[in-house]
Amino acid sequence: MNRNELRKADINLMVVFETLMLERNVTRAAEKLFLGQPTISSALNRLRTMLNDPLFIRVGHRMEPTARAEDIYRHLKPALDSLSVALSLTRDFDPAVSTMTFRIGLSDDVEFGLLPPLLRALRQEAPSVVFVVQHVDYWRIPDLLAAGDITVGISQTRGLPANAKRKLLRHIQPSILRADKSDTPLTLDEYCARPHVLVSHTANVSGYADEWLADIGRTRQVVLSVPQYSSLPALLAGTDLIASLPDYTADAMAASGLLFKEPFPFKTPTLDLSMVWLSHVDSDPGERWLRSRLEQFMSERPVMSSLE
Repeated sequence: MNRNELRKADINLMVVFETLMLERNVTRAAEKLFLGQPTISSALNRLRTMLNDPLFIRVGHRMEPTARAEDIYRHLKPALDSLSVALSLTRDFDPAVSTMTFRIGLSDDVEFGLLPPLLRALRQEAPSVVFVVQHVDYWRIPDLLAAGDITVGISQTRGLPANAKRKLLRHIQPSILRADKSDTPLTLDEYCARPHVLVSHTANVSGYADEWLADIGRTRQVVLSVPQYSSLPALLAGTDLIASLPDYTADAMAASGLLFKEPFPFKTPTLDLSMVWLSHVDSDPGERWLRSRLEQFMSERPVMSSLE
């Protein structure tokens, strides 16, 4: 293998090329790399000269890669992943002084219910570390991981890529949240008769609970569908509406004393909350630290009084 070709290469240009392949847009690539658009355009011109190919052809608002660009990317991506791993092994990670930026994907039930205790602890252990949280669900996690928009995600998961790693954090116990306090939990008949708020990121008016009810020959009445859990406290207040949500999110909302959590009035299947990441960041010291803290504060096992 001729290593002399590597002397002509600029790793920064390779990173720009990878980002352009993922984003297919100079402006978005510049935003993702925190660079100016002219810098990306200049890098693209240098890449075209170095690789002796136009690489991208504008089609409408997108830049479609040439056949040679596709072939180069197929070989380059695993090489960049390996190089990133190799470089990460040369440095230690000290959370007390680190200024790293971590990009995390959280479903909004996790963000509301489980992120605050973690953040309070990490502000003490890693005061200069920056966390960028993106909304994820099981549909978005694979694409966001592959694009490098996040390095770790926590949500319900399915259909993960072959190079993904997954760790079960907890079993989700579906719960009911209501604003009218009662000494007795809702019966199945009362649950079906009450008006429901459904949280749906895809604007549906049916969800898991409707599937579970159908299995036992029952139905419920959803009168409102909203895209995120954080609006539930304001929506339920002063009404007879009820909402179904994960136990940890219900606990966080009920902590105010204005809403009340109770169990489902019928048996439900088990849902799992998992942490997923790609194998190329498995050995990175900073990512290992982050995953250990996510597991410590978001798993079912009790949170220790101090961070190890």
